[in-house]
Amino acid sequence: MARTTPEEALWEIDQVAEYLRVPKATLYTWRKRNYGPPGARVGRSIRYDPADVRQWFRDQVKVAA
Repeated sequence: MARTTPEEALWEIDQVAEYLRVPKATLYTWRKRNYGPPGARVGRSIRYDPADVRQWFRDQVKVAA
């Protein structure tokens, strides 16, 4: 069985909120509005690929520039 490193592990909503420095409630609101970094349900939780979160952030910076 392959082991994932911390860099490859999926992020929980707390980790995404900390990375983006926004409240968790903001991420839930964005998700309802089809905005924000892409995430997927795993059971009852939402998980995020760190690479997708970083790419989403880079895309936001490009739009603002």
